[in-house]
Amino acid sequence: MKIRAITLGLTAMMTLGACQSESDATAVTQPQAPTFTLEEAITEDIFKLANVPATRWLADGSGYTTLESNENGGEDIVRYHPVTQERTVLVSASQITPEGQEEALEIADYQWSQDGSKVIIFTNTVRSWRTHTLGDYWVLDLTTNNLKQLGEFAEESTLQFAKFNPQGNQVAYVQANNLYVESLASNGGVQQLTFDGSDTIINGTFDWVNEEEFGLRDGFRWSPSGDAIAYWQVDTSGVESFTMIDNTSDNYPQLTTFPYPKVGETNSSLRVGVIPADGGETTWMNLPGDPRAHYIVRMEWAGNNNKLMLQQMNRAQNTMHFWLGDRESGDVEQLITEQSNAWVEQVDDVRFFRNGQSFTWQSERSGFRHLYRYDADAEGDKLTQLTRGNFDVVQLLEIVANEQGEGKAYYIASPQNHLERYLFSVDLSGESDPVRLTPEEWDGTHGYQIAQNGEFAIHSFSEVGVATQTNLVALPSHEIIQVIEDNSAVQEVIDERITSTTEFFQVEARDGLVLDGFIMKPRNFDPTQSYPLIMYVYGEPWGQTVANKWLGNRWLWHEYMTQQGYVVASIDNRGTKSPRGREWRHSIYKQLGIVTVRDQADALQAMLERWSWLDGERVGIWGHSGGGSQTLNALFRYPELFHAGIASAPVPDLRLYDTIYQERYSGLLPESAEQYEATSAITHAANLEGELLLIHGTGDDNVHYQGSEALINELIRHQKQFEFMAYPNRSHSIREGEGTVLHYLQLKTDFFLENLPVSGAP
Repeated sequence: MKIRAITLGLTAMMTLGACQSESDATAVTQPQAPTFTLEEAITEDIFKLANVPATRWLADGSGYTTLESNENGGEDIVRYHPVTQERTVLVSASQITPEGQEEALEIADYQWSQDGSKVIIFTNTVRSWRTHTLGDYWVLDLTTNNLKQLGEFAEESTLQFAKFNPQGNQVAYVQANNLYVESLASNGGVQQLTFDGSDTIINGTFDWVNEEEFGLRDGFRWSPSGDAIAYWQVDTSGVESFTMIDNTSDNYPQLTTFPYPKVGETNSSLRVGVIPADGGETTWMNLPGDPRAHYIVRMEWAGNNNKLMLQQMNRAQNTMHFWLGDRESGDVEQLITEQSNAWVEQVDDVRFFRNGQSFTWQSERSGFRHLYRYDADAEGDKLTQLTRGNFDVVQLLEIVANEQGEGKAYYIASPQNHLERYLFSVDLSGESDPVRLTPEEWDGTHGYQIAQNGEFAIHSFSEVGVATQTNLVALPSHEIIQVIEDNSAVQEVIDERITSTTEFFQVEARDGLVLDGFIMKPRNFDPTQSYPLIMYVYGEPWGQTVANKWLGNRWLWHEYMTQQGYVVASIDNRGTKSPRGREWRHSIYKQLGIVTVRDQADALQAMLERWSWLDGERVGIWGHSGGGSQTLNALFRYPELFHAGIASAPVPDLRLYDTIYQERYSGLLPESAEQYEATSAITHAANLEGELLLIHGTGDDNVHYQGSEALINELIRHQKQFEFMAYPNRSHSIREGEGTVLHYLQLKTDFFLENLPVSGAP
């Protein structure tokens, strides 16, 4: 079995599986004083990584732009040339200081016109659903130095998704669920395109559930010629509304109500249409089927000015069609169908060539997610497979090719190691094997923003215990041309304060399936002593906890717990977002909470057999969101193995979560009613024997506080005692408000110290 270890700080790696006598097993740990406090980690941010500002390549290949603070305390947009490293201030803070104001606009994001002569500044942002997509937009014309605010007719911070047309002389945006086009000419005006936007009709953006689960936010696309706009329209009428109560902001409760379809309930209706950029009637695409029983998960112009690519998925999400929609008639033609016995995934980053006759595609039809090229005029099978093997393409990054599709695709994959990520390229002809571009001797997780010519990239790298480093590199050599941010100051603190040993390992589940894990051992680890174990779990399809990368604040809290004398471990059960193929992911279909925690239990038993220094009578488990759900299932289904658990923001009853996510993995009602009953943790609450801390924010618009209240009622019914913490008006992240994060971490720390005592006392 391959075990890869990473040693941090002053602690040497100890030999795994060290033997100990029966008398040694009663020895107790003697933790030393921690090297940092939670206050230092959270309030003082001693481990906080530097923020790398919005950095992007210019379309003309003249370099990349980024934000930099200037000597006056403002921010400039500067360009760096990739060869000469010449630095040029393209936009100074003084240029984006509105007339009559003393301070420059605070740049939340920025966007260049295609010719680089103008820039849109996004500022003064506020949340819409879970992300900051509302705000104010300004356009700076670099040729005239004119600064213009868009949508001056609108209230402050109510515009969304402003973007240039291809010519750079108009900007389209959404305001109050309607689409607008604004001319940038000196005598230009604003053209309202849609007029039916309301509380229930949404043009150019999305409702809560489509934003959250399909990543749909910006809901319109300029045509290549700039004479039309394709857009989604969402009709939420008939969708049940969910109400959240804020009891703390005023003397009387404040209510927030929004459409939220729970499992089995009515969905929004989606359709896509094309409207002239100067106003007029919308031509709707004639997609088949009931729009409330289907999703339109992706839409783009299909490489020309006449056709749209539409990805339509049925409600069960096990069939998806690629439709080619005609702009003039709305007629659609089916090109590709993806099907599965569980679920299928939408295809991101479809790239078109040859005036739309060819495009890239991604599919799991081989059992693994691979890149393909579609050619409309090919004889026989029109799909050419570009990548092959028992591995998944994790992400398509960039296509560097001419209009005929001659060139390369750059993508992220990890064929030999599920825990890491590397850069590969493959010829679009499909006639040669892929080439790994990340140097073979480099480990860890690598990310790239690749220049349009493929010769340079903004490269990020991290490992466990190694803070993220960002550099400008040449491709394929990876020679560092410029250090953008190396986080050296934070790395010094890490090297000084981190004392645990983090090791990657593998165990087998009962059916022989190999599972990846990491384990963190305290400083001065002694295999003759006995250590309590804390297991961290997510366990659902949207996350991978075991990875060789900078693991963030959760890893730092785990480090803090090792300094209290705990061993901390995590296992990626089957179904998690590890690039191990379709069978790995789909094996948990309609089995969430059953096979997922069975793997966790199997892994725990294997660990206890392998490492006698783990105390099987002091085992805790914790997780957030889906991990909170799995924590409940572990406590309720395996009470003999897990003795204390923290369920943070869980979904105790899967029927209370949203349609898109839960129906994808658990099936539709009523035919899957028995599976929902069996897989929901609340069904098994009567089996609780150990200690439970249940945590939830009452303002959680994602995983509703309602679910925890339902679980509380069930635990009370069965006379099960437990601990509970409600964070008033906090969202799913439980971080709003002064002192919240520190309080949350201290709460978790104290719970384990009390219920899994390091001293070994009962």
